Amino acid sequence: MKSSDGDATMSIGEIARRFGLPAHVLRHWEAMGLLTPTRVRADRRRYDRDHLYRVAVILRAKEAGFSLTDIREMIATGDPEARRDVLRRRHADLTRRVAQARSSLHMIECALACDHEDFTGCAHFQRNLEEKVDA
Repeated sequence: MKSSDGDATMSIGEIARRFGLPAHVLRHWEAMGLLTPTRVRADRRRYDRDHLYRVAVILRAKEAGFSLTDIREMIATGDPEARRDVLRRRHADLTRRVAQARSSLHMIECALACDHEDFTGCAHFQRNLEEKVDA
Protein backbone atom coordinates (compact mmCIF):
# COMPACT_ATOMS: atom_id res chain seq x y z
CA MET A 1 0.00 0.00 0.00
CA LYS A 2 1.64 3.22 -1.08
CA SER A 3 0.82 6.76 -2.05
CA SER A 4 2.74 9.84 -3.08
CA ASP A 5 1.53 11.76 -0.02
CA GLY A 6 2.88 9.16 2.42
CA ASP A 7 -0.48 7.67 3.34
CA ALA A 8 -0.81 3.96 2.72
CA THR A 9 -3.49 3.33 0.12
CA MET A 10 -4.62 0.59 -2.22
CA SER A 11 -6.23 0.59 -5.64
CA ILE A 12 -9.59 -1.04 -6.26
CA GLY A 13 -7.81 -3.98 -7.89
CA GLU A 14 -5.51 -4.44 -4.90
CA ILE A 15 -8.30 -4.40 -2.34
CA ALA A 16 -10.43 -6.68 -4.54
CA ARG A 17 -7.60 -9.22 -4.75
CA ARG A 18 -6.90 -8.95 -1.05
CA PHE A 19 -10.47 -10.01 -0.24
CA GLY A 20 -11.00 -12.29 -3.23
CA LEU A 21 -13.74 -10.08 -4.65
CA PRO A 22 -14.42 -8.86 -8.17
CA ALA A 23 -13.83 -5.10 -8.45
CA HIS A 24 -17.42 -4.58 -9.55
CA VAL A 25 -18.58 -5.69 -6.07
CA LEU A 26 -16.59 -2.86 -4.48
CA ARG A 27 -18.04 -0.39 -7.01
CA HIS A 28 -21.55 -1.67 -6.18
CA TRP A 29 -20.90 -1.25 -2.47
CA GLU A 30 -19.69 2.28 -3.16
CA ALA A 31 -22.87 3.03 -5.14
CA MET A 32 -24.91 1.74 -2.18
CA GLY A 33 -23.06 4.03 0.21
CA LEU A 34 -21.18 1.24 2.01
CA LEU A 35 -17.73 2.41 0.91
CA THR A 36 -16.40 5.89 0.22
CA PRO A 37 -12.93 5.58 -1.28
CA THR A 38 -10.77 8.62 -1.78
CA ARG A 39 -10.64 9.85 -5.39
CA VAL A 40 -7.30 10.88 -6.85
CA ARG A 41 -6.05 11.89 -10.29
CA ALA A 42 -8.09 10.55 -13.20
CA ASP A 43 -10.87 9.80 -10.71
CA ARG A 44 -9.07 6.66 -9.45
CA ARG A 45 -10.37 5.11 -6.24
CA ARG A 46 -7.92 4.73 -3.35
CA TYR A 47 -8.62 2.71 -0.22
CA ASP A 48 -6.83 3.08 3.13
CA ARG A 49 -6.60 0.81 6.17
CA ASP A 50 -10.00 1.96 7.48
CA HIS A 51 -11.53 0.72 4.22
CA LEU A 52 -10.01 -2.71 4.86
CA TYR A 53 -11.93 -2.87 8.12
CA ARG A 54 -15.08 -1.62 6.43
CA VAL A 55 -14.84 -4.37 3.78
CA ALA A 56 -14.20 -6.93 6.52
CA VAL A 57 -17.30 -5.73 8.39
CA ILE A 58 -19.40 -5.96 5.22
CA LEU A 59 -18.17 -9.48 4.48
CA ARG A 60 -18.67 -10.69 8.04
CA ALA A 61 -22.15 -9.14 8.19
CA LYS A 62 -23.07 -10.84 4.90
CA GLU A 63 -21.87 -14.16 6.36
CA ALA A 64 -24.17 -13.49 9.31
CA GLY A 65 -27.14 -13.05 6.96
CA PHE A 66 -27.34 -9.27 6.83
CA SER A 67 -28.68 -7.75 3.63
CA LEU A 68 -26.69 -4.93 2.07
CA THR A 69 -29.51 -2.59 3.10
CA ASP A 70 -29.16 -3.73 6.73
CA ILE A 71 -25.40 -3.27 6.52
CA ARG A 72 -25.78 0.23 5.12
CA GLU A 73 -28.30 1.10 7.83
CA MET A 74 -25.98 -0.28 10.53
CA ILE A 75 -22.86 1.47 9.17
CA ALA A 76 -24.42 4.79 8.17
CA THR A 77 -26.23 5.61 11.38
CA GLY A 78 -24.56 7.73 13.99
CA ASP A 79 -27.29 6.77 16.44
CA PRO A 80 -26.17 3.85 18.63
CA GLU A 81 -29.78 2.84 19.36
CA ALA A 82 -30.66 2.68 15.66
CA ARG A 83 -27.56 0.53 15.11
CA ARG A 84 -28.61 -1.73 17.98
CA ASP A 85 -32.05 -2.13 16.42
CA VAL A 86 -30.48 -3.45 13.22
CA LEU A 87 -28.19 -5.74 15.19
CA ARG A 88 -31.03 -7.07 17.36
CA ARG A 89 -33.08 -7.97 14.28
CA ARG A 90 -30.20 -10.00 12.86
CA HIS A 91 -29.12 -11.47 16.22
CA ALA A 92 -32.29 -13.53 16.70
CA ASP A 93 -32.11 -14.93 13.16
CA LEU A 94 -28.41 -15.76 13.43
CA THR A 95 -28.93 -17.44 16.82
CA ARG A 96 -31.64 -19.62 15.25
CA ARG A 97 -29.42 -20.51 12.26
CA VAL A 98 -26.47 -21.38 14.52
CA ALA A 99 -28.69 -23.73 16.55
CA GLN A 100 -29.90 -25.37 13.34
CA ALA A 101 -26.33 -25.76 12.08
CA ARG A 102 -25.27 -27.35 15.39
CA SER A 103 -28.15 -29.82 15.18
CA SER A 104 -27.22 -30.65 11.61
CA LEU A 105 -23.58 -31.13 12.59
CA HIS A 106 -24.63 -33.44 15.42
CA MET A 107 -26.74 -35.47 12.97
CA ILE A 108 -23.76 -35.82 10.62
CA GLU A 109 -21.48 -36.84 13.46
CA CYS A 110 -24.01 -39.43 14.62
CA ALA A 111 -24.34 -40.83 11.09
CA LEU A 112 -20.54 -40.99 10.76
CA ALA A 113 -20.32 -43.04 13.93
CA CYS A 114 -23.12 -45.44 12.92
CA ASP A 115 -22.19 -48.87 11.55
CA HIS A 116 -25.72 -49.84 10.50
CA GLU A 117 -26.32 -50.48 6.81
CA ASP A 118 -29.20 -47.99 6.88
CA PHE A 119 -28.25 -45.40 9.49
CA THR A 120 -31.69 -43.76 9.28
CA GLY A 121 -33.18 -46.89 10.90
CA CYS A 122 -30.65 -46.88 13.77
CA ALA A 123 -32.36 -46.26 17.13
CA HIS A 124 -29.46 -44.10 18.38
CA PHE A 125 -29.56 -42.00 15.21
CA GLN A 126 -33.34 -41.64 15.42
CA ARG A 127 -33.14 -40.42 19.06
CA ASN A 128 -31.04 -37.54 17.80
CA LEU A 129 -33.82 -36.54 15.40
CA GLU A 130 -36.84 -36.90 17.72
CA GLU A 131 -37.26 -33.14 18.24
CA LYS A 132 -37.58 -32.74 14.46
CA VAL A 133 -39.98 -35.70 14.08
CA ASP A 134 -42.15 -34.66 17.01
CA ALA A 135 -42.32 -30.99 16.03
